[in-house]
Amino acid sequence: MKKADVSKKYDIPIEILDEYESWGLCNVVKYVMGEWQYDDEDLKRLSMIMALHDIGFKNSEIEKYMRLLLETDNSQQQIIDLLTDKRKSKLQQIHLQEKQLERIDYLRYKIKNSQRN
Repeated sequence: MKKADVSKKYDIPIEILDEYESWGLCNVVKYVMGEWQYDDEDLKRLSMIMALHDIGFKNSEIEKYMRLLLETDNSQQQIIDLLTDKRKSKLQQIHLQEKQLERIDYLRYKIKNSQRN
């Protein structure tokens, strides 16, 4: 399947496909007539890349994750560490947003109370 077809069918921006190709995660054999040809394995990897994008991974983190995923020797712990770090970061963001919501609620409470008096 050609890049434009993959982009359209799976709603993956061309920029992400370009990035994927630049990481060298496709085999050179799949480069046909000046264009990458994506097979089922590539599509599975692209699905993982999109999932990582959706949960907030940066391109550099995604590249690292994908390279580790393709390795077979002892990369599982490194992948778990990457996911654990991302989880901690997301939890910190959630806690910050909870504090912001508490402040908003406090300000609303103060305004409502001042209107009653």
